[in-house]
Amino acid sequence: MKRLLMLLMGVLFFASMLEAKMEFADPRPSFDQPRKIIMKLNRSDIHYANHILGTIYNLLKIYPSDTLKVAVIVYGPGMRVIKKDYDKKTLERIQSLMEYEVEFVGCINTMETMKWTKKDFIDDIEYVQAGVAAVIERQAAGWIDATPYY
Repeated sequence: MKRLLMLLMGVLFFASMLEAKMEFADPRPSFDQPRKIIMKLNRSDIHYANHILGTIYNLLKIYPSDTLKVAVIVYGPGMRVIKKDYDKKTLERIQSLMEYEVEFVGCINTMETMKWTKKDFIDDIEYVQAGVAAVIERQAAGWIDATPYY
């Protein structure tokens, strides 16, 4: 019985160590001062695109509701990822993230170079003339670039 009790205590101890709590820096994220994150999607590789989407899902799990704003700035070859004819499951993940108010911002310069129009892309994409300039301006406004390496 003593051995069983010790085993149970050990399991509980290790389980508590696995459940790490997030320590938020001051000022803590809030509705009035949310964390503002940008991610750059500039490659069309499906694994890279899904890695970015997975990272966003993970962030949404950590931050309390309404304390996080995420914008995915899409330019160059990454514009292929938000086209209607891209991988169906990936597009479903993107549209799901949009329901959580994740912004997807597309680059008009890339579209013009590739002779694409807004009709070629999924709905609810915001557009800017230059994706790279959007990254620069958001960073200047205090947004943090959290694009994962892959």
